[in-house]
Amino acid sequence: MPDLWNAPHRNSPVSARVPIPGSKSLTNRWLIMSAIASGPSRINLPLQARDTILMAQALSSLGVAIETDGDAYVVTPGPLSGPTEVDCGLAGTVMRFVPPIAAITDGDVRFDGDPHARMRPMQQIIDSLRALDVVVDDDNRGSLPFTVRGKGFVRGGEVTLDASASSQFVSALLLAGCRYDSGITVIHSGGPLPSMPHIDMSVEVLRGVGIKVDVDVNDAQYATWQVHPGIPQPFNVTVEPDLSNAAPFLAAALVCGGSVTIPNWPERTNQAGDSLRTILPLLGAEVTRSGSDLTVFGSGKIHGIDIDLHQVGELTPVIAVLCALADSPSQLRGIAHLRGHETDRLAALVTELTKLGGDVSETEDGLIIKPAPLHGGTFATYSDHRMAMAAAVLGLSIPDLLVEDITTTSKTLPEFSEMWLDLVSA
Repeated sequence: MPDLWNAPHRNSPVSARVPIPGSKSLTNRWLIMSAIASGPSRINLPLQARDTILMAQALSSLGVAIETDGDAYVVTPGPLSGPTEVDCGLAGTVMRFVPPIAAITDGDVRFDGDPHARMRPMQQIIDSLRALDVVVDDDNRGSLPFTVRGKGFVRGGEVTLDASASSQFVSALLLAGCRYDSGITVIHSGGPLPSMPHIDMSVEVLRGVGIKVDVDVNDAQYATWQVHPGIPQPFNVTVEPDLSNAAPFLAAALVCGGSVTIPNWPERTNQAGDSLRTILPLLGAEVTRSGSDLTVFGSGKIHGIDIDLHQVGELTPVIAVLCALADSPSQLRGIAHLRGHETDRLAALVTELTKLGGDVSETEDGLIIKPAPLHGGTFATYSDHRMAMAAAVLGLSIPDLLVEDITTTSKTLPEFSEMWLDLVSA
């Protein structure tokens, strides 16, 4: 049986200031860029969590030197080589971003991960690499485990894929494509493309190291990115706080009333979590900014919403829990792709909230959540860090809520439970 964590309950307003560690998405993108740059780079204030550690270990196994210097990574590229093995854990960025890099090594690179990682969609990456004349052995599974047989170079060219299951398929090819002989042109053609902010983040990172990228996005179902060939310039960057990890802390102000402040909130960012500034007021919050401080004020009353979260799906678990505590019905739309994340998040939210008395139903592309009296019980997390964080928010309102495996938050925020206790006791 997984360990049970008694989620702290609070029935009085909060007043807290919560610094948030660096962004996982940015840390792993900068690690990829530093691994294929023309010289050593420095990444200041990177996230130190399971997903980023797995990325650093993966790149190290390919021949990249990654050293810790205080609160920074110093990365020195080296000849990329195999044979080696990469442990992806449950990290989508590792299982999707590293194989296109492995294609330019001079040996075999085998990828595998946690048991549930073998259920996450990978066919689009495998097929795209094969379209670029890269040999990938997967025994026709279209998922982990598989082996990329690098031959030291990839000619590059044009790839068409349906990335409606994950924007990471596009980002993975863009980030590596600058080191392909003729660059890469990635064409998305298929269902609505989710999480565009993450692709925009990849494009911005590439441009920041001197790589030319042409973008033509006419609609969510057809888009083209052309990455011109080139070697990324060495860089010295500081990683922004992970704004999606700020979501549960800001949500505490709505549940309990009072205020929560997040320092160092960037003025301009491609992070999906920045949308909290506009989403939380719809639920009843007041959001203000003073310098680099973002503060959310709540009254303890939450209102239902009807919202499309297609571009910011990772915020769904915390938003869904707030909706379960709201005084009117909610509908969350555009998030069918969450069925292929760390777990099937839609089914997991329906199951766990219903167990506690909630009125939640699954639609083709989202959830309908109606007000209902909730009670204590056990909340399963399915090894999903976002589910665990959402459960903590729920526990503020519901006494006697036991959360299974709160340590799964180590995926992106190892200090979560300690930070949460500090918030609740503030």
